[in-house]
Amino acid sequence: MDILFWHPSFDVREWSELLARALPQARVRVWQPGDEGHADYALVWQPPVEMLQGRKLKGVFVLGAGVDAILERLRAHPGMLREDVPLFRLEDTGMAQQMQEYAVSQVLRWFRRFDDYQALQAQAQWQPLEEYPRETFTVGILGAGVLGAKVAASLRAWDFPVRCWSRSLKNYPGVESFAGNEQLPAFLSGCRVLINLLPSTPDTVGIINTALLSQLPQGAYVLNVARGAHVVVADLLAALDCGKLSRATLDVFSPEPLAPDSPLWAHPRVAITPHVGAVTRPPQAVEWIATAIGQLEQGAQPGGLVDRQRGY
Repeated sequence: MDILFWHPSFDVREWSELLARALPQARVRVWQPGDEGHADYALVWQPPVEMLQGRKLKGVFVLGAGVDAILERLRAHPGMLREDVPLFRLEDTGMAQQMQEYAVSQVLRWFRRFDDYQALQAQAQWQPLEEYPRETFTVGILGAGVLGAKVAASLRAWDFPVRCWSRSLKNYPGVESFAGNEQLPAFLSGCRVLINLLPSTPDTVGIINTALLSQLPQGAYVLNVARGAHVVVADLLAALDCGKLSRATLDVFSPEPLAPDSPLWAHPRVAITPHVGAVTRPPQAVEWIATAIGQLEQGAQPGGLVDRQRGY
């Protein structure tokens, strides 16, 4: 079994060692320009077009939960990956726990008004603030896939009212489900906190804009841990400046890294992290990929199969 590997920044030695232990029968090599040798599988992140072009592979594994980058390349270069080659994304591999940590810590920070107390500290003001009622501090999650379901469950454990919105209705314990464009206004109207975990597709680019933000309650909070392309930055800043939004925390941007002259850096009610909400952890990722390859070799269908038309 031959496996091609490509990632612009991952430690190739670490991945090679992990793959050798998990798949001792496999020969793993890092793709180099001009390499047209045999391969059964490819493990990639933002691969060059010529790496995959024309190859009859048993499967391509994207080394992350998001597949927007490779799908954009496929749209620009239709012959980059044959239609009959299955494309897989990492469904969890430790990322769900990281997203839970990020979301819960941020929601609790807003709920307990620690950002407001930090602002008062800067002014040397001793001023206890009114508490928010938990029963009205509803958290809404845009995107209810594997990560969205895990985040919803973690917030329910803190007794927050939780709702989700997605393409189709979900049945998660204790979570109110909304689906489709016709139910989006009802979903938004009750969200004190909006968490974005949507996949990045042509339909979701720019979805967090003035029209959407205007439907949130006054003084709402926004957390974006999906993709920067979902947010119209000017509209977000306008909502913050007029008080429609209390605060926003952003982990993802378009493009990345965030430009030094972006107005987001200096805005007093914007918190920024450098796309660290959930990172790929090699041991868990390799374990999942090895299991998936074993299933494919036995004629079974592993999870994480990407629908190229839907975009996730």
